[in-house]
Amino acid sequence: MKSINLIFTALLFIASTSCKNETKEATSTLETTTKANEKTGQAFISDDESKPTVLSIAINSKDHTTLVAAVQAAQLENALVNAGPLMVFAPTNEAFAALPAGTVENLLKPENKDALANILKYHVTPGNYSKEFLKKFKKLGQANNGYVTIEVVDGEPLIGGAKIIASIPAGNGIVHVIDKVLLPPTE
Repeated sequence: MKSINLIFTALLFIASTSCKNETKEATSTLETTTKANEKTGQAFISDDESKPTVLSIAINSKDHTTLVAAVQAAQLENALVNAGPLMVFAPTNEAFAALPAGTVENLLKPENKDALANILKYHVTPGNYSKEFLKKFKKLGQANNGYVTIEVVDGEPLIGGAKIIASIPAGNGIVHVIDKVLLPPTE
């Protein structure tokens, strides 16, 4: 197990060093992609190797170190580099810090891997929809087989109550940076 973790760490390091400049370029193309999405609602950039993957974008963001640690603990790295399109709602470090004390630390424990994976999968939707196009939905099906609600407040879509701060196109989808951790409903 330790050797597998070392391999993942090495792969993540390689991916992060090769994508630092690509993340800036992806951010600068956001306006163009958003304009294309306004007409169709979906960008046609699935598997675009000229752009970093959603995982590379998260790795290269100083605001998503907690998210990256959670993805690694749940061993979901491969899912975020696979062919898309994937739409990832990526909570910031501040969003994770707003959870009750001890929540993140508890979820990162190996015995809570399944619960952590369920929460992380609740942040992923198949597709590649612009922020503007998301306003047309009432709910989205998530990768954990749950649904997240969408509400439009003051012209802005709120995903499960979370505000989209930024959107970054990726080679295999899009990353919507959000200000709140989405928690699947408990039954």
